[in-house]
Amino acid sequence: MLTHYACTHCGGWILWFDTREPIACPNCTDVRNALPEEDFTYLRIDAAEGKYRTEWRETLPGLWEFWTVPQLGLGSHGWLIIREEGNIAFEAAPYYDEASKQKIQELGGIQILGASHPHGYGALWQLQEQHQPEELIIHRDDLVHTKAFKVNRPIDDVHRLDDQREMRRLGGHYEGQTALYDGEYKILFLGDALKIDFGPDGVTPVALSCHKGYHYAIPLTRDELLHYRDVFGRYDFEHVCTPFEFGRGIGCHEAVALVNYLLDTDIHTGPVPLKLLLEHAATSA
Repeated sequence: MLTHYACTHCGGWILWFDTREPIACPNCTDVRNALPEEDFTYLRIDAAEGKYRTEWRETLPGLWEFWTVPQLGLGSHGWLIIREEGNIAFEAAPYYDEASKQKIQELGGIQILGASHPHGYGALWQLQEQHQPEELIIHRDDLVHTKAFKVNRPIDDVHRLDDQREMRRLGGHYEGQTALYDGEYKILFLGDALKIDFGPDGVTPVALSCHKGYHYAIPLTRDELLHYRDVFGRYDFEHVCTPFEFGRGIGCHEAVALVNYLLDTDIHTGPVPLKLLLEHAATSA
């Protein structure tokens, strides 16, 4: 028999034998991520009930955000986009309790389920089992990371969902990292293509950075940054969503400004203040 285990270090779920714990977490052993300080520890799905709960809020009208309390692993967030043709869930929280499953059902369930890359997978498998979406979409280059759930719609570099929404491969951080653009809400769900630093209020963005590997400060290559800029520049977005945060007011101008700054100065993984990015954009225009 098989069951699901969550790595308590990163929060990623592993489908494994129910008689013994996994040997190692594939997310954590990847060069882009850090190892636990001592050893791997795991949470069986049957031990999560009562230990974790799921909270949610309507971040923008028509956009719902879900997360797990206390934080499990890296603490990913899941997004639910309300759509007349059927809702889209993109990225996932690390765990969904019964109340959150019921809330999603009350909001209309899920027709399409997807994620940008492994750091946004969270408990996608729970959403798939509970809500049985018509499609679970992952870019073909990231299929190697999807053992915990069943992908029935692998996609190429561009995939149109409807007249307002399109998925496009970003690459860079992960080979198959894929953005979802929502033209109705003017949001770009861009995985970990951007990392946002916030001010003291925890809400106002103050700096941006990007990386191939965050924990080991591995920078992107020039060609990868050029591809980011091409993707960012294609869409008219006013906000961004990562698997961990909502970037209010981080639009196309700010995202492209970061890429241009790194290309014009030095490619690194450190945070760049938004004020400096906008000043550089103004002087180089």
